[in-house]
Amino acid sequence: MRELSGEGGGSRGDAGYLHLTGTVLLSPSHTVPDVYVKDGLFTFRRPPGRPRRTLEGWVLPGLVDAHCHVGLDRRGRVPDELAEQQALQDRDAGTLLIRDAGVVNDTRWVQQRADLPRLVRAGRHVARTRRYFRDYAVEVEPDQLATAVAEQARSGDGWVKIVGDWIDRSIGDLAPAFPTHALQEAVAAAHAEGARVTAHCFAAETLDGMLDAGIDCIEHATGMLPRHIPRFVEQGVAIVPTLINIDTFPDIADGAAGKYPDYAAHMRRLWSGRHAMVRQAHDAGIAVYAGTDAGSVIPHGRLPDEVAALAAAGLGAAAAVDAACWAARSWLGFPGIEEGASADAIVCSADPRIDVTTLASLRAVVLRGEDLSRNPAE
Repeated sequence: MRELSGEGGGSRGDAGYLHLTGTVLLSPSHTVPDVYVKDGLFTFRRPPGRPRRTLEGWVLPGLVDAHCHVGLDRRGRVPDELAEQQALQDRDAGTLLIRDAGVVNDTRWVQQRADLPRLVRAGRHVARTRRYFRDYAVEVEPDQLATAVAEQARSGDGWVKIVGDWIDRSIGDLAPAFPTHALQEAVAAAHAEGARVTAHCFAAETLDGMLDAGIDCIEHATGMLPRHIPRFVEQGVAIVPTLINIDTFPDIADGAAGKYPDYAAHMRRLWSGRHAMVRQAHDAGIAVYAGTDAGSVIPHGRLPDEVAALAAAGLGAAAAVDAACWAARSWLGFPGIEEGASADAIVCSADPRIDVTTLASLRAVVLRGEDLSRNPAE
C-alpha cells in the first residue's frame, strides 16, 4: 500500500461512519455486499453505532487517470488557482488518483490538499530542442538527455516523461526525437534513480528505439505495428492510448496539410488505425490503461469519456473500467477497496462493467473517507 507525503486518510472530525452497500467491487470479478468507512479508512467490520450516512449502488475504488496534466493548458503553465480548478473537475468526475504526465510547475502542493485527488508526479517533459510545444519541456540535445532525465527522476514521484517524437519540419513529417543510444542511456539513468520512464510516441519508427532502450510505458502508441506487439508483451511495456486526444488528429492534419502534407497524411493514418491498435494490444495481453491527456488540448474531468472510448475500441465495458480502476491502481502501487486502505471510492447507479455510461453520472464520490456528495447542511 502506497501513501505519498501528506496524503493519509482522515474524516476531519466527522462522527460516526459511512456505510457503502449494494455491490462493492473489490476487483472486476470479486464482490461483497458492504464496506464501511471509519476514520478515513475502509473496513469490512461494521463499526458500533449507526452510520452517519449510507450510500447504495455499485461501489468501486476511485478512478485513475494515467495521463493527465494538472497545471497545464494549451498555452503552458497555468496559475495555481486554475490548476486547483482542474484537479477539482477531475475529482468530481470520479478521478481520485492521477499519474501526472509532465507539467512545468511544481505541483507538490496538490499532494498536501486532502480535498484534491492523489497525484503521482513526473516532473517536466524532456524533449528535443524545438521539437515540442513551446515552454512545456526541458529541451535538450541527445548528449544531454540522460542527465536531464536523471534530474527529472529525482524531482518526481517515480516517473519521467520523454517526448519521443514530434514533427521534424526539415523533413515535413513525424520523426524520432532521439537516437537509440541516447534513449538507452536515459532509461538506464532513470532506472538508477528508481524511476520508470514513459514516452510520448506517435510514429511506428519511434517505438523501435523505445523498446530497444527498455522503456516502461508508451503514451498514445498510435504507430504500434504487429512486429512491435510481441516485444511489448515480452518486455511488459504498458500503453496509455489517450483515445479522446487521438480524436484531435484529423483537425491537426487539416491545419498542417497546406505546409506539411506528408505529416498530415501520416496523422490521418494513425487516427484511422487507433481502434484496431488498441484492440490488438489488449487481445495480445499488453497492459492498457486509461488516460485523457487533460491539460493540453483536452478539458479536465473527461475520464468517463476515455473509458467509453476504450470500451468501444474493443476492450468491452469490464476491461475498460479495469483500465481506469483496479488494474491501474495496482500498476501505480495504490490499493483499491481493502481493509485499512484509505477510503477513496465512487458509487454508480448501475453496473459499469455492463454500462460504462453510468460513470458519467456518479451517485457519490468519497475521497480519504470524506463523502463529497453530501449536503453541507447535514
